[in-house]
This record gives sequence, structure tokens and C-alpha cells, in this order.
Amino acid sequence: MERRVVITGLGVVTSLGWDLTTFWNHLVTGRSGIRRVQGFETSGLRCQIGAELLDFDASPYFANSRDAKRADRFIQYSVAASKMAVAESGLDLENLADPGKAGVFLGTGVGGLRTTEISQHVLDEKGPGKVSAFAIPMMIGNAAGGLVAMDFGITGPNFCVTSACATGCHAMGEAWKTIKFGDADVMIAGGSESAVTRLAFAGFGNMRALSRRNDEPERASRPFDLDRDGFVMGEGAGVVILEELESAKKRGATIFAELVGYGTSADAFHPTMPHPEGRGASQCMERALARAKLNPNQVEYINAHGTSTPHGDIAETMAIKQTFGDYAQNGLAVSSTKSMTGHLLGAAGGVELATCVLAIKNQVAPPTINLETPDPKCDLDYVPNEAREMPITSALNNSFGFGGTNATLIVSKFLG
Repeated sequence: MERRVVITGLGVVTSLGWDLTTFWNHLVTGRSGIRRVQGFETSGLRCQIGAELLDFDASPYFANSRDAKRADRFIQYSVAASKMAVAESGLDLENLADPGKAGVFLGTGVGGLRTTEISQHVLDEKGPGKVSAFAIPMMIGNAAGGLVAMDFGITGPNFCVTSACATGCHAMGEAWKTIKFGDADVMIAGGSESAVTRLAFAGFGNMRALSRRNDEPERASRPFDLDRDGFVMGEGAGVVILEELESAKKRGATIFAELVGYGTSADAFHPTMPHPEGRGASQCMERALARAKLNPNQVEYINAHGTSTPHGDIAETMAIKQTFGDYAQNGLAVSSTKSMTGHLLGAAGGVELATCVLAIKNQVAPPTINLETPDPKCDLDYVPNEAREMPITSALNNSFGFGGTNATLIVSKFLG
């Protein structure tokens, strides 16, 4: 008998809020979390705006403030979102009968980039003796998952996924498979990122990947709009609790949704550009639909990768048309919440899968804001500017990363 996997907890840390209610309310009211960057000097940078977390206090999620300070911000976000998700699930992970049947797959696209920058500066200015002994544990991507496992005393599968902007989706999909195969009954899975740094802005900016609409930060992320000019960097984390169905039912858990499909593929085309016809993305969605045993017209909503880049939005539009046929333009709702959260890189998939789950729970498709002049090549129903009440039984989440790596997840309303 095939093991079914359900979602029993969600945790998000974003510029729109770090609790589910605030986050969701800001999404459906079309609020932008993008502002001029304040955390570092932006002079000389092409892009000077981002979805930055300025007031986030990590200390409540750590044993003490010292431990919080010894964690890079991507780790802080992971730990916070994981603990929120566990609390939401009602799981007592510290008293499991078998701690080896619970695991952690938390990913990050770039890891402790902020720590890397600071440590390099200290090395150059003060010499090797002044580099923190905690620098390496703060930089490495798997530190977040390690700390979460230590906090809860769980000893099951634990590794870090790093696949650029597809990281979060890959982590959750691999966690789903781990439960399917019987290697765990509970998984904490998702992604985190804190790449709102001067180095990241210089690198992405010089690639011309970032928006330069510095004077209008709230209007800068505009997926599928003719005047889009690049993505806007965001930061935060998105984590879900995945649980084997019978285990969840046995303890009387509240079930948010069922994770029913997972697809992966590679464009094998270019280091940073998507395949211009969206072939890899289409293949990825088709595989997820096949695994979910769903026909295309059984998906009502897609949370698109939709980064607001000139080529990416067109390629994803073409991929959706290839996958969904005539239905793509006749009943399928598509939106990009990156128009509000910015692009959270390795955290995007976790935050956006949580968005899909909340869309099913509330029967509302969140909007794509700033869609003022539709690109003729982007001609789907992108839920422009205002959220839409609508029946949603199944929702699909796309995440596509540099290197041509693709991941798609499908969640459905739990029907027993």
C-alpha cells in the first residue's frame, strides 16, 4: 500500500510577516514587502532595493541570545520557521517513540553569504587570528538542519539541498519521497536564504538580473508585465511539516493539505537562462502531474516561479501552455507572489508551497501585483492586482533555478 504524505504544519519568515496570519493577510491585500535596502551601503550598486527583514528578532527561537548571534541569518530564519511549523503541527518531537523516524531536509541556495563577507573583511583587515572560530559553522548550508535536529533530538535522515532557486521545492520533494519509501514518518522540510548583501547585489546586479527601479521599490517586482526589468531579492524561510497520513491521523493532527506530486528536470541549456521554449519546465510539471495522478484540468491554481525577468516569465508561460493545453487560457489561474515577497532564492519554494496550502485552505488565489501593462507574450490569467475567491482543490508550485534545475510540487485538499 502506497504511503500518503500530508502537511500538518507551516512556518514562514518573510518581509510580509513571520506568522501565518500576517503573511497571508498581506498577500491577499496585495501589500509589497520591498523597500530601499537599509542593512548595508548601496552606493555604486545597480540595484538598491530588496525585501529585507529589518526588525526580525531570532533570540526567542534559540536557547539564548548568544546562540542566536552565532548563527548566520539564513540559519536564524530556518530555525525560526521550523519551530513555527512544529508548533503549528502540534507534534511533540522531543518525546517520539523512535527519534530515527523523524528527519530534516532544509536547503539554502547560497548559505551564510553574510558571514562569508564579514569574515573575508576581518581576514583582510585584521589577519587570520581575528577570524571567528564560529565562521565555518555559520557559513555551511547544512548547519540549519543540524541545529534543528539537535533542538528536537531527532536522528532520522538529515541533509541540505542546494539547487539555486529550486532548493526549497527539491528539499520538500525529497522529504516527501523519504516518507513514501518508509525511511521516515515525519520530515521538517523547506528552505531559507539571507542573500540581501552587498556582494550578492553586486554579482546579480552586474549580470543585469536585478531590477533597477530604485525609485519605485514597491512597484519594482512586476512579473509578466511588459515593463519588468529583473527580479528583486528577498530573504526569509519557508518550512513545512510533512507526515505520513496514518501517523498524522493516529495523533489527531490537523491536516492542511496532501502533498500528492513532485517532478524534477533539467533544461541542459544555459548556466543562467531558462530554455527559451520552456521545455524543461514543462517536463517538470508533466512529471508532477503524472505522479499525482491528476489531469491538467484538475489543477485550479499555479503559484508560478514568475521572477519578473524578461526571459524567465515568457519561458514559464510557454511551459504552462505546453503542459496544460487549451485549459491554460480557459480556467487556470496563475499568479506570482514574488511581486510582493521578492525572490527568496533557496527559500522561495518553501514560502510559495505554504502559499499554495493557504490558498487551498482559504479558497483564494493571491494576486500578481504591479501587472499594469501585460506582456503580449505572457497571455495567461495571472490574477492581476487583486486576490480572487475561487474553488481550489489542487495547486501547483514551480521553482526553477540557475543551472537549469527545475522542481514542481502539487498539493491537494485533503479529502480523507
